[in-house]
Amino acid sequence: MPIAQVIVLAVVQGLTEFLPVSSTAHLYLSSWLLGWKPEALDFDIALHIGTLLAVLIYFFPDWIQIAGQGLGIRIGHDEQLKHNHMMLWLLAIGSIPVGVAGLAFNKQAEGAWRNPYVMGTMLVAVGVVMWFAERSGRGLRDLGSLNAPDSVVIGLSQALAIVPGTSRSGITISTGLFRDLSAEAAAKFSFLLSTPAIAAAAGKAVYDMHKQSGLSGLLNATFLIGVAVSALTGCLVIALFLQYLRRGGIRPFAYYRIIFGIIVLALAIIRRPAG
Repeated sequence: MPIAQVIVLAVVQGLTEFLPVSSTAHLYLSSWLLGWKPEALDFDIALHIGTLLAVLIYFFPDWIQIAGQGLGIRIGHDEQLKHNHMMLWLLAIGSIPVGVAGLAFNKQAEGAWRNPYVMGTMLVAVGVVMWFAERSGRGLRDLGSLNAPDSVVIGLSQALAIVPGTSRSGITISTGLFRDLSAEAAAKFSFLLSTPAIAAAAGKAVYDMHKQSGLSGLLNATFLIGVAVSALTGCLVIALFLQYLRRGGIRPFAYYRIIFGIIVLALAIIRRPAG
């Protein structure tokens, strides 16, 4: 894969994995519209590992605090997390639905559903959900008040993210807003909750490649650049997005999704994707 293509797709992944706009749709549609071949499995692994590193690095102090408090050790300085010593187990509970959905529908998600008609429809539909979520949510709660029902409901919504075009962050942040979390708290819980799912996806991709051809071909320039660029872009996006949510909302992203989804559907009608 040419280095320019690697960098473009890695930046797209880093930008769209954490913004509520759907990374799968943007990666697929970028390659489709530019006439590029679908990403190879080793590059898919690089993007997964890069975004996993982004969320682990950015939230490293939080993960230490969450893990310590989950095991009964008082550690860390985040005041909201101090008031929720069960966060580790809430994240574990919330991760179950997407794991079950991934096992049940992985073939469809990687095959029949990965087309511009499904993606365009989900871009529009979840954009509408995001608009209603911001309009109806009161934003009165922070992570300190997050409880088991919140975790279950948000976790169930994350399972929908296996459908291309949904956006993991878009649907989970929206659900958090419906549960009256603040936008920043909903986004932070969304990113923390995404970590096990991204790790599982990366692990599965590594396993699939090991079965196909072994892992000896991973350590090359394409792989390392993909990991580095997606990780750095992801860290920057997380920081800027959380900062933005302290004073802004997700409605602009909802409008973007709806407009983009309509464009995708229109392009799908006039231009058939490559098989």
